[in-house]
Amino acid sequence: MAKTFFVAAMNQALAIAMEEDSTVIALGEDIDRSIFGVTKGLIDVHGPNRIRKTPISEATFVGSAIGAAASGLRPFVNVMFSSFFYVAMDQIANQAARLRYMSGGQLHLPIVYFAGTGLAGSAAAQHSENPHAILMQTGGLKVVMPSTPHDAKGLLLASIRDDNPVIFLSDLRLSRQRAEVPEEPFEVPLGKGDIKRSGNDVTVVALGSIIHTALAAASNLEKEGISVEIVDPRSLVPFDWETLALSVHKTGRLVVADPARKLCGLAAEVIAGVTERCWKSLRSQPIRLTWPDVPVPFSPTLEAALDITATDIERAIRTSMASENPANG
Repeated sequence: MAKTFFVAAMNQALAIAMEEDSTVIALGEDIDRSIFGVTKGLIDVHGPNRIRKTPISEATFVGSAIGAAASGLRPFVNVMFSSFFYVAMDQIANQAARLRYMSGGQLHLPIVYFAGTGLAGSAAAQHSENPHAILMQTGGLKVVMPSTPHDAKGLLLASIRDDNPVIFLSDLRLSRQRAEVPEEPFEVPLGKGDIKRSGNDVTVVALGSIIHTALAAASNLEKEGISVEIVDPRSLVPFDWETLALSVHKTGRLVVADPARKLCGLAAEVIAGVTERCWKSLRSQPIRLTWPDVPVPFSPTLEAALDITATDIERAIRTSMASENPANG
């Protein structure tokens, strides 16, 4: 295995998919220039017929991928920033997410909608979203968000091979992260979470770059004798409730760090799902860490204040460890 950057791992996955299947195409704004690096060099191999640069009109090329998929192609669509999903929400929610169901399974829509997501350093309110909760709630879409180069490659290859529309969210803060990745093709199954760190005292659920924030917090708390287990969902739809429930049954405590807004967010869904499945095992009240319900500010100072830090996670874990659920204690 070679050490590979997060973006390069996704580039490898797309290259493998295009080599093994001639129906895989890629399209999007400036995709030939590969501003994010995911399609780097592919136009030189496959030409402009399979690497399609589109006009700056998200609704147009997001919708055109639906027609292409219905006609037998497997489009990889680079939406660039996840905030741009809002511009094409009719095509995403009313068309891509609905047509297989509305056609009684006659239509297959093997589309991957790829976008960079999250805080990226003063990119401001229209380029810093994490809209995974909205996309999860749409119904008919699969949603994934890797946290390591290994998972990025495996999840992207699995997403491209899937016969359903998949939203692939790539945390922008992870682009230069580097780790060992197998050079050969492999898949990380959609719907399977991962234990990024084993522990016995408290379960922490996080995603994207916040996984690494949680790992730093866990290392600090280990010095105090607190053993933290970190669960990375990787796949948000479908969600691996079995892996999470087993962890909470073991630890009896839950902290959810979701880099998105609190209202109707992933953190709320995870806590509700765990409460339904693990009520008798919970030793303290679950805690959620989220962004406040405001637009993402441009100001570096204000953006930093909005972010979830290792200190925030450590504080939440200590609070969980210090309290007991009187109903189950």
